Amino acid sequence: MIALDSGARVWAGLAVTPSSELMFVVGVLLAGALAGEFIAATTRLPRVVGYTLAGCVAALFGQGVVMPLSGAAQIVTDLALGLLLFEIGSRVRLSWLRRNPGLALTSLLEATLSALAVAFVMRLFDVGWPTAIACAILAMPAPAAVSGRVALELGAEGQVTQRASLLTALNTLYAVVALTLMRTWWAADDGGNLGQALAGLSISLLTTLGVAALLAGGTYLAARRLDLRNESAAVLLFGLVAFSIVAARAIGVSTLLMPLLAGLLLRNTSERPWVWPRHFGTVGAALVLILFVIVGSAWTPQILVAGGFAALALLVTRFVAKAVAIVSLSRWSGASLKQGLALSITMTPLSATALVMLSELMRAEPELAKGAVPIILASIAVLELIGPIAVQFALRLAGELPPAPKRFWHLKQNKKEGS
Repeated sequence: MIALDSGARVWAGLAVTPSSELMFVVGVLLAGALAGEFIAATTRLPRVVGYTLAGCVAALFGQGVVMPLSGAAQIVTDLALGLLLFEIGSRVRLSWLRRNPGLALTSLLEATLSALAVAFVMRLFDVGWPTAIACAILAMPAPAAVSGRVALELGAEGQVTQRASLLTALNTLYAVVALTLMRTWWAADDGGNLGQALAGLSISLLTTLGVAALLAGGTYLAARRLDLRNESAAVLLFGLVAFSIVAARAIGVSTLLMPLLAGLLLRNTSERPWVWPRHFGTVGAALVLILFVIVGSAWTPQILVAGGFAALALLVTRFVAKAVAIVSLSRWSGASLKQGLALSITMTPLSATALVMLSELMRAEPELAKGAVPIILASIAVLELIGPIAVQFALRLAGELPPAPKRFWHLKQNKKEGS
C-alpha cells in the first residue's frame, strides 16, 4: 500500500538497503521484460503496454512504489526519463517554429488551453484554487517517454511523429517552468520574501541552464573525436548524461528541465544530425523498461477511489482542450485535419513526466500537493495502459507506421538489440 505522507521508501515492504535495492532492480527488470515480450509475441501492441501491465499487476497486489519517489525508484526514474528527454530534445529543431508560426501557436495554445480548462473543471469539484492550479500544471505535459518509445519501437516516421516530439518537448518545458514559478509564488505567499524567492528561482534556472550547457558541450566534444554510433562511444555518452543527471539531483536543479535543455542546445547550436544507439544501448533500454514498470505501479485501489470522478473529468477535459487547439490550427500549421486529430491523440498519455513533477511537488510543498495526489495518480493509472495504445492508433491513423512485414522485421531487430 502507498503511504503518501511517509518518509520511509520501500518496495514490496522491504527496507531500503543495498540488497533490497538490487532485488528491486532485478525483479522489476525481469517482470517488465517478460510482460513486454509476451505482449509483443501475442498481440500487435507495443512492448510498453507489457511493461506497464507488469507495474499495474504489482500495484493491484499492493506492491507498488511509494510516493514521493526515492531510493532505487527515484534513481532509475531520473536516469531513464533524463535519457529520453535528452534524446527528444536532440531531435527537435526550434527553427521549425520560426518557419511555421502556426505550429508555434499550436504549441502555446494546446498547453495553455488544457491547463486553464483543467483548472476550472477542478473547481467544479470543490477543489481549492491552489490544488486546481497544481493539477492543471501537472496535467499539461504529454510524456515524451510514451510517445517517443512507441514511435521508435513501431518505426513510425512522418509529420505527426515529428510534431509529437516537438510538442511534447515544449509542453514539458512549459510545465516544469510553470511548476517552478508556482512553487516560488507559494513560498513567497506563505510568509517568505518575494524578492528572495525570485532571486532563488533565477539562480536555479541559470544553474540548470549551466549544467545543460556543460552536458551539450561535452557531447559535442565527444562527437568530434568519436563515432557516437559505436557501442563504446555510446557508453561514454550514456555516462555523460547519467553523470549530469546525478549532478543535477545533487545540486537541486530540475532533472527534467536539464536534460531537455541540453538536448535542445545540442540540436540547435549545430547543423549536424545527432545519431546514436537508441536509449544509448542496452543499459539505457533496461532503464526505460524499469521506468514504465515503476510508473505503472504508482497507484492503489484506494487512490483510484479517492481520485474518482475528478480524475476522469481531468482526463476528458485535458484531451478535449488539446484536441480543440491542435485541430483548429492544423490547417494553418500545414497539416490536414486528419493529421491534426492524430496528433491530438498522441498527446493523450499522462505518465512519467507528471509522476516526477508530482513527486518533486510532494517533497517541496507537501500541503500544496496533498489535494492533487489522488487526482493525478488516478489519472496516470487510467492512462498508463490506454496511452501507448492511443499513440499506436494515432500513428496508424496518420499512416506513419511501416507496412506489417517491415514492422515485424523492426521488432525482430529490437529483440536483437535487447530493447
